[in-house]
Amino acid sequence: MRIYVAGHRGMVGGAISRKLRERGVEVVTRTHAELDLTDQVAVRDFFAAERVDGVVLAAAKVGGIHANNTYPAQFIYENLMIEANVVHQAYAVGVRKLLFLGSSCIYPRAVEQPMREDALLTGILEPTNEPYAIAKIAGIKLCESYNRQYGTDYRSVMPTNLYGPGDNFHPENSHVMPAMIRRFHEAVQRGADEVVVWGTGTPMREFLHVDDMAEASLFVLDLPADIYEANTEPMLSHINVGYGEDVSIGALARLVARVTGFTGRIAFDATKPDGTMRKLMDSGRLRAMGWKPDVALEDGVRETYAWFLEHAVREG
Repeated sequence: MRIYVAGHRGMVGGAISRKLRERGVEVVTRTHAELDLTDQVAVRDFFAAERVDGVVLAAAKVGGIHANNTYPAQFIYENLMIEANVVHQAYAVGVRKLLFLGSSCIYPRAVEQPMREDALLTGILEPTNEPYAIAKIAGIKLCESYNRQYGTDYRSVMPTNLYGPGDNFHPENSHVMPAMIRRFHEAVQRGADEVVVWGTGTPMREFLHVDDMAEASLFVLDLPADIYEANTEPMLSHINVGYGEDVSIGALARLVARVTGFTGRIAFDATKPDGTMRKLMDSGRLRAMGWKPDVALEDGVRETYAWFLEHAVREG
């Protein structure tokens, strides 16, 4: 087997690549400098030359609330182009199996919790990341449409908030978990007596370790077609992947403070946006098929902080 992992340098793509290699699979990769996935001709030529057996589409332009609000045009354009090019060119050269990685932001802002797969397209999206969410919904529908028209086996998984080794710790463009880890670490280094966290601290979020996401992705990719089809529908085929429990942003801040050794005051800036007040995935479909997560939240945060110290701090 030769599987192309698009986005292998990202946190999720990297974890999936490691798991595939552990299985003896030949992983085909390209850096952005080697292959611009928004370039239709370049993607066509790549697939024509490589003739891979399967595709994991983990490449995406991603970021937190600040990045989504600042660069909405880039978020919708780049993600739509990546998905359209990879899915179509995979089909064009006869690739039958593809796994598309989406996001929990595809669900409406006011959706009933926990979020079930059938909540898709039932309400208004969260405004702060609507362009990204629309692009991810389009990715799901691309896979479903190619399956319906061409008989391909293109599947989609929707992860909750992910974290772990290889995360993006950029001070402005990172998600909540790595942003907190960096902020609390730097506060300890400065000897600061206060850390300010965006928002009120009351929103609830679910966090899944990237290694659990990688295992879940390959679990779904490997499912026999009859089992996958028995647990999905042709136009409702995506599968949620979550940890099963959520935590408030305030509680997460206290956990990160404990892990990083910060003993000062934690303040919350209510003038900054909270985003969606709760996002908990209903992962019943996946659990019914036999998968469950292994990494506890505090264990995962400690591992992530250790990776940050070893890589992000050392490399500046």
